[in-house]
Amino acid sequence: MEVQGIGADEPRFLFSSPSTWPRTCLIITLLLSLWSAQGLEMSTGKVPFLEALNGSTVLLPCTYTSCIGIKNLYFNWQFNDNGTMQKVCESVIPLDGMEPHPVSIFRQRVEFIGNSEQNNISILIWNITFDDQGQYTCFGRNPKEKGKNHSAIFTLMVVDELRVVDNTLTIIIASAVGGAIALLMTFMLVKNFILFVLFKIEEKKKIECLVSSSAEETHNVSGSKASKPPTPKKK
Repeated sequence: MEVQGIGADEPRFLFSSPSTWPRTCLIITLLLSLWSAQGLEMSTGKVPFLEALNGSTVLLPCTYTSCIGIKNLYFNWQFNDNGTMQKVCESVIPLDGMEPHPVSIFRQRVEFIGNSEQNNISILIWNITFDDQGQYTCFGRNPKEKGKNHSAIFTLMVVDELRVVDNTLTIIIASAVGGAIALLMTFMLVKNFILFVLFKIEEKKKIECLVSSSAEETHNVSGSKASKPPTPKKK
């Protein structure tokens, strides 16, 4: 009877040993990070909110980026009306650099001004009213990502008049800093002037001392010659 060894030729699985778990987790994390870096991203700018005057025209910005490219990218704008999401516009971009056609508009006074060459799907709202105030969601879905959804929110605030920013504190701080800098510069100028005057005075004293010493030496030499007795003549 043939006896087969147990364990010698058993296949080793990825999670068969606890010692392999850290390496496996690291590989999975790197793969997820790579996938998320290649995914679609929607952005409504660094400042995703705006306070605008009633009756004015506003721009709602939105751009998209994708490292893996797009194909039949579906996008839309939605308005949050007290918890109910209402479509503002929607369309599909076939490929990178191609313009969406057609763009369906579902809300009055809305104009699509996007540019696919710049990955821009922004919209304009003309003559805004207080009914236009609220949150707008820029939504995108790239079929290359197997139906993953992405979105970014932009908040619009409508006011009767724009608030005047009180710059009193800023002016006080700027004046104080400017005054301190001017005082410091004045102090440095006075200090340098005083040092210059003292240097000139010290230099003048040294010159006078040298002249006086030279005159005394000359006088001493002349006096020594005059006081020397004459040599007697030989007869």
